[in-house]
Amino acid sequence: MAEPLLIDRDGHVETWTLNLPERRNPISDLPTVEALEEAAGRAAADGSVRAIVLTGAGSAFSSGGDVKAMAERSGMFGGTGAEIADGYRRGIQRIPRSLFHCPVPIVAAVNGAAVGAGCDLALMCDVRVASTTAFFAESFVKVGLIPGDGGSFLLPRVVGAARAAEMTLTGDRISAETALAWGMVSQVVAPEDLLPVARGIADRIAANPPVAVRAAKQLLRESDRLTLAEMLDKAADVQALLHQTRDHHEAVTAFVEKREPRFTGE
Repeated sequence: MAEPLLIDRDGHVETWTLNLPERRNPISDLPTVEALEEAAGRAAADGSVRAIVLTGAGSAFSSGGDVKAMAERSGMFGGTGAEIADGYRRGIQRIPRSLFHCPVPIVAAVNGAAVGAGCDLALMCDVRVASTTAFFAESFVKVGLIPGDGGSFLLPRVVGAARAAEMTLTGDRISAETALAWGMVSQVVAPEDLLPVARGIADRIAANPPVAVRAAKQLLRESDRLTLAEMLDKAADVQALLHQTRDHHEAVTAFVEKREPRFTGE
C-alpha cells in the first residue's frame, strides 16, 4: 500500500503531499488521518520546521471522505449511530484538531478538486493558493450529510456567513476565480506555477523569526474568540516574551547595521 502522505524537507520548509492519486486523495481513511496527525505533531515539536506546503498528488487536492466506503458502510462510516459518531471523533476529526492548532504555518497548494472534507482541509491551512484547474465544494448535502470535520466552523471564518451558507446549503462548487474573489485563496496561478508560488510564500514565512511566527499564528487563531481588551492583554504578555528573544535582538541589530539577519529560533 502506498504511503498516504509523502513528506519532503528542504531547508526549513516541509512539503506534504497527499499520495492516493488513484482515489483522488481521500482523507477519511485511518492511515491518512494518522499520517497527517503524526506529521503535524512532529513539526510542532521541531523548531527547525518553519513552514509547510500541503498539496495533493495527481489531478485532485482531496476528494474528502471516501464515498465508496460510505456506500459500503465500512470503516468510519459503518456501525450503529453511536459507533459512527465515535468513528468521526476517533477518525477524521483528528485532522482539524491537529492541523488547525499546529503552530507551524501551513500553505495549501490546491492543485485540483477540493471537495467536502477536502475543501475543509484547505480551510484548515493558514494560506491557500489555487491552480486555475482547482475548484472548491462544501458538498456534504449532496450525499445527505453535514460537514463532519469542522467545516461549519472553518468556512464562515474564511468567506463570511452568507457565502458559507450558500456553499453549505447548495453544495455547489465554486471555481478558483470565485474562491479568489471571495477571499478563500490569496492567489490563482497556472498549474505549473502552483508549487513554486506556494513554496515562495512558505520561504517568505520561514525567513522570519520562527518563535514570533508561531506566536503570531496563535494570536490569529484566537482572535475570533477574544474581545479586543482580552486580545490586547494577551498580546502584551506575548510581546514581553518576544522582546527577550535572541531573534528579536538579532532582527533589530541587523536592521540598524543594514545587513541580513540570521535567525536561530531562540
